[in-house]
Amino acid sequence: MLNATKETEISGAFTNLAQQKIGALIVSADLFFTSHLDQLIALAARHKIPTIYQWRDFPEAVGLISYGADRFDIYCQTGIYVGRVLSGTTPTDLPIMQPTKFELVLNPETAKALSLAVPDSILVRVDEVIE
Repeated sequence: MLNATKETEISGAFTNLAQQKIGALIVSADLFFTSHLDQLIALAARHKIPTIYQWRDFPEAVGLISYGADRFDIYCQTGIYVGRVLSGTTPTDLPIMQPTKFELVLNPETAKALSLAVPDSILVRVDEVIE
């Protein structure tokens, strides 16, 4: 496990991963990482480290794969909550909700660039393939 809390630490973390010959990386859901999307994708490509991300923005921007909550669904649920509060429901009376819809998004061109053969068992589960 590596941590990066500043932009300058991201590059060093990837260098460390490459030196350790790490076979893959999971980038956690964090606004810091999302705001450094291009840097993370470029470093993963440069060091040839297959990386899975939380949000679909990453494979859409040439990252390898993502698995996470469907943000559109989250936004819809947020709108419903706001509507209920604006209609007079006390926030403490609202149930705690968790995401129920998740999506797996793959960029096959990135897989090819990393010389990865994506197994059929993954391909049949992918919600969207980025072309």
